[in-house]
Amino acid sequence: MKTASLTNNIQYHETRPTIQVLLETENGKEIRIAFKKDQVMKEHKTPFPIVVEIFEGSIDFGVNGSVHTLKTGDLVSLEGGVPHDLTALKDSIVRLSLNKADSAKRVEDVAKNS
Repeated sequence: MKTASLTNNIQYHETRPTIQVLLETENGKEIRIAFKKDQVMKEHKTPFPIVVEIFEGSIDFGVNGSVHTLKTGDLVSLEGGVPHDLTALKDSIVRLSLNKADSAKRVEDVAKNS
């Protein structure tokens, strides 16, 4: 058994979202993305399907040029290869579920380059 918390030891970076791997299992990875208000993850694609949960806060989630405002408790799934971007409307915590074959480093690089 493995355990993790979406709310313990949250760290916010002043200029970009903070990425932290919470759990890694044989099937996937659970990642916490901590956004301060107005922080952005520029448009990017993932090679595998993902699930995004807004655990706390509110995010504008852009998909193929269309923006969807997501709030606490909302979930969205995307197939691989779909262009998307995120903008925090307020301080927010996002849970990202990745395929095992995907890389947390790829997510970190998107945040660093946004």
